Amino acid sequence: MARRAWRRRAASAAVAGALAAVAACASGPSAVPEGVPRPASFDAPRVAQGARLASLGNCASCHTAPAGRTYAGGRALQTPFGTIYGTNITPDRETGIGQWSQADFARAMREGVDRDGRNLYPVFPYDHFTILTDADIGALYAYLMTREPVRAATPPNALRFPYNLRPLIGVWKSRYLRTGPFRADPSQSAQWNRGAYLVRGLAHCGACHTPRNGLGAEQKDHDFAGGEAEGWHAPALNAESPSPVPWTAHALAAYLREGLAESHAMTAGPMTDVVHNLAGAPAEDVRAIATYVASLDTRPRAERERAQASALAAAGRAKAPDAAGDAGHAVYAGACAECHDLGRGVDGGALPLEFATGLTIPTPGNLIRIIRDGIVPGEGERGRWMPAYAGALSDAQLADLVAYLRSLTDRPAWSDVRAAVREVAKGGE
Repeated sequence: MARRAWRRRAASAAVAGALAAVAACASGPSAVPEGVPRPASFDAPRVAQGARLASLGNCASCHTAPAGRTYAGGRALQTPFGTIYGTNITPDRETGIGQWSQADFARAMREGVDRDGRNLYPVFPYDHFTILTDADIGALYAYLMTREPVRAATPPNALRFPYNLRPLIGVWKSRYLRTGPFRADPSQSAQWNRGAYLVRGLAHCGACHTPRNGLGAEQKDHDFAGGEAEGWHAPALNAESPSPVPWTAHALAAYLREGLAESHAMTAGPMTDVVHNLAGAPAEDVRAIATYVASLDTRPRAERERAQASALAAAGRAKAPDAAGDAGHAVYAGACAECHDLGRGVDGGALPLEFATGLTIPTPGNLIRIIRDGIVPGEGERGRWMPAYAGALSDAQLADLVAYLRSLTDRPAWSDVRAAVREVAKGGE
């Protein structure tokens, strides 16, 4: 028995080693260093353009640790394969990208290969950045190379075997990485094409809003059909959108800039960082993003108008609790009704829940997190807020409330809400 087990382990190790050797061929040779420009050599307009692009790409969110220096890395990014840490992209010569040439930077952005020739994990979304223009990559490089250098070593990743074998990323690339420039659609407007370039490239919206397969690659045949991001569900943006009121370009533009739009919930979870960054992006680029995203919902206009009319008619209309919902309705009446029954437009009012996407998405996790943790603006920032109920509601009360809120919609009940509450509580410990 022991000998057979040893042989199986040896065979597995041999196979893994062979795969790693083959995959290593997919990594390029170490880049030949070129001269690294001095910060003073970058002209101000180019640096300013890079700053705008960094806001559109939400770069600071993944490359800044909580309470850490901006772009100095260290943020833990949870994936199904383990934890990967955002890297230091300040121009520090020892721990950042201070020795990277623009060619090194461009190769990382387009090919997912670092200065030393190592394949980068695709949690860095180079599968989107591959379409960026030379000018945009150059502007981003100029911006980052003129930031204050911060000496901060990136913690080692904590990935399960065999995902910790970096050369195997080459196999992943051979199957899923498609390179090439953005190709505009001549049948669409300039604004739409600008939005498509940003959404599919620098803003990498599909990285969260598209489902992934077992190897972490986006399922391109289900573009924008909904995905997962840091434990949150990222709703579908296409014709499967769960938003009770269909999004318009106008509403999306307001939401992306301010985190709030009429007849829609305010931002929560990972989208909070996105909106915070887009607030500093050019308004015309945000409008272009909104125009393109709105076009992804290809439902006929009449169907969209019926959905909106139904949501508007339901807003503010009381729902009598049934026997199964009595407990949840009681929690709602005591904790939520004072604000949500007023509705927006009334002092102290909150969103009518008939408009809340958190109630209509496939899983209850987002709603549970919002109720437990609240939505609170950052220190010194203004914005709408919702109090946190962690500690004020027991897990059973929270589960009853979430089940009741789901019953306000025309969607089927979520299964095992109590287990979902326990899972969210476990992740928040």
